[in-house]
Amino acid sequence: MAETNNFHNDDVVLDIHDRPTLGHWIGLSVQHMFAMFGSTVLVPILVGLNPGIALFSSGVGTLIYILITRGKIPAYMGSSFSFIVPMVALMKTTGYPGIAQGTVAVGLVYLLVALLVSFIGSDWINKLLPPIVVGPIVMVIGLSLAGTAATDATMRTLASGTTTYDWRYFMVALVTLLVTIGFNMFLKGFISLIPILLGIIVGYLLAVVVGIVDFSGVMAAAWFSLPKFQIPFLTYHLHFYWGAVLSLAPIAFVTMTEHTGHIMVLNKLTKRNFFEDPGLNHTLAGDGMASVIAGFVGGPPVTSYGENIGVLAITKVHSVYVLAGAGVFAIIFSFIGKLSALIQSIPSPVIGGISFLLFGTIAANGLRVLIDEKVDFNRKKNLMVASSILVIGIGNAYLQISQYKFSGLAVATVLGIFLNLVLPEKAVSEKEFEQKH
Repeated sequence: MAETNNFHNDDVVLDIHDRPTLGHWIGLSVQHMFAMFGSTVLVPILVGLNPGIALFSSGVGTLIYILITRGKIPAYMGSSFSFIVPMVALMKTTGYPGIAQGTVAVGLVYLLVALLVSFIGSDWINKLLPPIVVGPIVMVIGLSLAGTAATDATMRTLASGTTTYDWRYFMVALVTLLVTIGFNMFLKGFISLIPILLGIIVGYLLAVVVGIVDFSGVMAAAWFSLPKFQIPFLTYHLHFYWGAVLSLAPIAFVTMTEHTGHIMVLNKLTKRNFFEDPGLNHTLAGDGMASVIAGFVGGPPVTSYGENIGVLAITKVHSVYVLAGAGVFAIIFSFIGKLSALIQSIPSPVIGGISFLLFGTIAANGLRVLIDEKVDFNRKKNLMVASSILVIGIGNAYLQISQYKFSGLAVATVLGIFLNLVLPEKAVSEKEFEQKH
């Protein structure tokens, strides 16, 4: 696999098309997979999906992405956090089928946008999703789950189905939070890229000590078993859920902005221009097809991972062969039954402690978008757009028409885009003020 322009980045250990020796290949690929492992399996844990399916769809999605982008972009596809809010709601109402259909719809939106980009370019994406829309939506994604994190961190479910406050839960959650922050702040090198995974391990061990871990599922699980795939017509009767589709599909436009941001960073890191070669249409198509495949096997939507960029920057290993190897190992790990059972045995306070940091970080990133882009909140339009998105999204003011239900996040996304397009840049009072002064 040769470079079309013969360019080779000599400042890195392995450039994009450099193939490592077999021993190095295995070690580097396993290392890369574990950098993604904590975040990739955390999404299905939070939603209630099978971690094995998430690992499988993550690995297959990565291989598909590399194939569609012609082996030119070193990227890894992992479970997306942006869809957690509506997926949690759908799990309670439609279960796997609704989430699967929504995930496929997300992928189809990506493919449609990729088709449009190939014909008319990508400038319209920035007009449709400027910072004043994207920033508050990202904040909603994090803040709307704050109550879930707090419940996981404090409340124990009794055999009767009722819940009660348990101080051990809160202690485990706080320790998990604090050690994860510590790992994130003070560790160096590659290990600094897996603070979530390390935090979960420490929290889990503490939970074992205080006696709140149930190992019965782990003991009963087989070492090797098929992930519990959820395939239409084979494992469940197909019933179309419009509400599920319309709850997840609009959020695809938000993750597209993250996707393009990741490509920009990769351009600088690898000294290339992936917007030109293989083109944004190919990168979006790769991401979209990965989500379509994930939906057909019962996994959550997948997207390019920021952790991936951190690993590339620190290790200076940019080889797509290493990324493909990470995808293969993710697939292999998905067939280890005891691993999936061990992941599912992680008690809620450990997840709650991680969620305190994770959801807060997501919200803070939304705020950072507004700050970095210097959004002026003296402008009434910006104030109106952000205010509407925040309250509707965080409050989950969902829209229900007959049996179709659209999450507050989906409503806030569509409303934010609409308001930004129709409201004038300046209100009448602002124009009058400027004319007088």
